[in-house]
Amino acid sequence: MRDIFIDQLLALAHKDSRIFLITADLGFGVLNKYMEQLPRQFLNVGVAEQNMTGIATGLAMEGRIVFTYSLGNFPSLRCFEQIRNDACYHDANVKVITVGGGLSYGALGMSHHATEDIAVMRALPGVTVIAPGCDWEAAQTAQCAADTPGVCYLRLDKSTAGDTSRSGESMSRGKARVLSEGSDIAILSTGGILKCAIEATKRLQAEGIGVRLISMPFVKPLDVSTVQEAAMGTRALLTVEEHSVIGGLGGAVAEYCLEEGCRPQRFKRMGLLDAFPTIVGSQDYLRQYYGLDAQAIYEAAKK
Repeated sequence: MRDIFIDQLLALAHKDSRIFLITADLGFGVLNKYMEQLPRQFLNVGVAEQNMTGIATGLAMEGRIVFTYSLGNFPSLRCFEQIRNDACYHDANVKVITVGGGLSYGALGMSHHATEDIAVMRALPGVTVIAPGCDWEAAQTAQCAADTPGVCYLRLDKSTAGDTSRSGESMSRGKARVLSEGSDIAILSTGGILKCAIEATKRLQAEGIGVRLISMPFVKPLDVSTVQEAAMGTRALLTVEEHSVIGGLGGAVAEYCLEEGCRPQRFKRMGLLDAFPTIVGSQDYLRQYYGLDAQAIYEAAKK
């Protein structure tokens, strides 16, 4: 998803000189084409993520649309004060890109596991929180973020569900995507773990279980109409995310359903429990270990 997103951003930047990309001394290889073709719309600030966010806010206040780029928690949690006080408070056009959402950098340990970022960024006033699940969503996200005023948080995963687009489809801010219809259970997924949700859905459908699979690239704003239809039109809701169960997609869905009185018959959040991941390994290995792979989703849906 990372490469697809950057290619799309480069194409947009060629058309719009306001687009500016800042990296904190990484992305080499991925960003080479951008650096070479648009050197006046690019800056490497070195290993200084907080400074990167301050510079981005200043450029945005002068009319730029600025994308900051780093991995894991470095462009988000490390810069939280600067994002809050500088970018958000001034409603600046700063788009924070994190590559390696969830357990993408599993072998590097908890410092590189982005597993609380959605909850933290979702709490900031006015921030749009986007976690694409497939290649098509990642490409569309670049344009959507550039067109959205104010601060956006873009959470790109190492894994991807491939291309799940349909003919003539376009992405709209805050809209979910219904990938399959069914009335037995609704599975709501955000981020690259959509790949596992699709695999689980196919197994369930093969057994005659009607699955309404919903990809939710936007955690904020939440597509409340689609959530309401799923809650009232199926026998159960299952949310899936490679993130803490506290404050992420599952929390957002539960808050809305309870407040609006559209309570599902059954409801379960799948994600990381209230503890730091202490195991290292590949993303696929950690998904299996922490009960977030396709098999675990299948079993949770059946139960």
